[in-house]
Amino acid sequence: MSLPPERKMPISGRAVDDLSFYQSEPVSFVRRGSRLHGRRADAWERTASKYIIDPPRDRTDTSVGEGYDFDPEALYGRKAPLIVEIGSGLGEAMAFAASQNRETDFLAVEVYRPGLAALMVRVENNELTNVRAVQANAPEALDSMLPAGSASEIWIFFSDPWHKIRHHKRRLIKDTFLPKLERVLEPGGTIRLATDWSNYAEQMREVFDAAPAFTNLHPGELSGENSNLTKVRRLGLENEDKDPDFIDERGGWAPRFEGRTLTSFEGKALKAGRLIFDLAYRKAQ
Repeated sequence: MSLPPERKMPISGRAVDDLSFYQSEPVSFVRRGSRLHGRRADAWERTASKYIIDPPRDRTDTSVGEGYDFDPEALYGRKAPLIVEIGSGLGEAMAFAASQNRETDFLAVEVYRPGLAALMVRVENNELTNVRAVQANAPEALDSMLPAGSASEIWIFFSDPWHKIRHHKRRLIKDTFLPKLERVLEPGGTIRLATDWSNYAEQMREVFDAAPAFTNLHPGELSGENSNLTKVRRLGLENEDKDPDFIDERGGWAPRFEGRTLTSFEGKALKAGRLIFDLAYRKAQ
């Protein structure tokens, strides 16, 4: 295996001795503890064999190896629309949506086992049979696990904004990620996004608006004085200098997605004075 010319040789980790462990692109997450305790451990023990998908791993516990065939009809026992949530966190949004839409199937793609275990607690408490989950790096799951055109919607709510400029390359939403979403979405399928950081929101809007395969469902909406971007810049809400003359003439923001319950994470962002940016795009028919 040879490295792309713009990437440096690894100096730590298993990739030093074996380049098959080398990530062609930086991952959008950092490693965290995976131990389970209390209710989460109990729920995992009872539900993992039924609701947690365990594909073959070829490098790490979040990688997706070859040879796994994700068959929605076999896994859910029926044919139904499939919604995929990338970065399901503690499972609050998915559990709520699944309880309100039992005729729809849901798949959580999350890298942190404690988050998936928290989702399993909610699956049990709400007696949900329409939820499955996988511990996986999202780009790999989209590339090799999910069949083409299998998802009616993909949700990405509050993915890590990686604030520092030198870390922006680790953001999930970038131009190299969109073909993966396009492959998995069915024709006419919808991608829903949300973030509480304006700089990341602008990047999301820029990347998707430039993609021929996707159309903004709310072009020009919530612009000018009605734009949260205008408010953030004028008031300096994100610890930046105020720009009293700034105006977001472009807009294109979606109204808050009614199907997303107010999670603890979003609640903390609002309490801290941050504003929420929603975007929605449709894949071409």
